[in-house]
Amino acid sequence: MSQDNTDTQKRTRLNKLQKKLRRETGRAIADFNMISEGDKVMVCLSGGKDSYTMLEILRNLQHSAPVNFELVAVNMDQKQPGFPEHILPEYLEKEGVAYHILEKDTYSIVKEKVPEGKTTCGLCSRLRRGSLYGFAEEIGANKIALGHHRDDIVETLFLNMFYGGKMKAMPPKLRSDDNRNVVIRPLAYCREKDIIEFSALKEYPIIPCNLCGSQKNLQRQVIKDMLQQWDKQQPGRIENIFAAVQNIAPSQLADTRLFDFENLEQGQQQGGEQAHRLDVVNLFG
Repeated sequence: MSQDNTDTQKRTRLNKLQKKLRRETGRAIADFNMISEGDKVMVCLSGGKDSYTMLEILRNLQHSAPVNFELVAVNMDQKQPGFPEHILPEYLEKEGVAYHILEKDTYSIVKEKVPEGKTTCGLCSRLRRGSLYGFAEEIGANKIALGHHRDDIVETLFLNMFYGGKMKAMPPKLRSDDNRNVVIRPLAYCREKDIIEFSALKEYPIIPCNLCGSQKNLQRQVIKDMLQQWDKQQPGRIENIFAAVQNIAPSQLADTRLFDFENLEQGQQQGGEQAHRLDVVNLFG
């Protein structure tokens, strides 16, 4: 096959993927009312495939959205040894994207607090999240966009069930515990395999997330491997699991905080069939 044909096929595939990701992102933004007129959205950019893709698609949607909103990219330099601090500024300047680099030495804290051989990701992510939430206020951003996708949400559901004893996932939109920030996940409807392919075709300058050292046998990786095997054996299963997250029937579970089992005999249940379904969208406000 000639180089011209190869390039044409690549452009065709890239265009198809971009349209798909844009359509799914736009639908998620609309379904959960993620972005409104005049919003300033802080796009958290890690240098990984997900955040690069999120920034690209949001910039694309910015030109055609029915509302006006501002984007500002923010990367947190956590001072890991070997972190290539020049990559993101060079990329963002080339693309003409407004950005900030937030420098916080969370690496030293993690190394001090986490015993040798233990997983550092949990503490690292909490420290990073806290710093980014505070920085959003400093720059006047009223929305914080994170690059989690559909597979992340499903993985989190199983992580919480298997290891935490909770039926809890990762909502497309939430208000932080301190009520000061609104976090959105515009890629909530996007599949990771599409993002991987899109990122490869775009040839983003990826920064690996292993600068703290190898993190073997992570619980999330165990769940990811399980779901990938399911996806191979029965395509569509991940989509069905995600659909279940959006279609919850509290009367068929056992959480007394969500369904009034105590007064069921007295006929106090209101709303007929609708009373058995939880409007999950309201939980994300």
